[in-house]
Amino acid sequence: MDTKVYSNGDVTTLWKAEKCIHSGICVKTLPQVYNPKERPWIKPENASTPELY
Repeated sequence: MDTKVYSNGDVTTLWKAEKCIHSGICVKTLPQVYNPKERPWIKPENASTPELY
């Protein structure tokens, strides 16, 4: 099971390859946080905690 953990200090995001089949929604909703062309591709520090919920 491939799992990655990303945190902004308040919110922790778990990315699980087998569960996150609709990650395109995240990319469209918060492109400043989710950018599959960059590494790491999830940067929760680029949004406020309420935006991440």
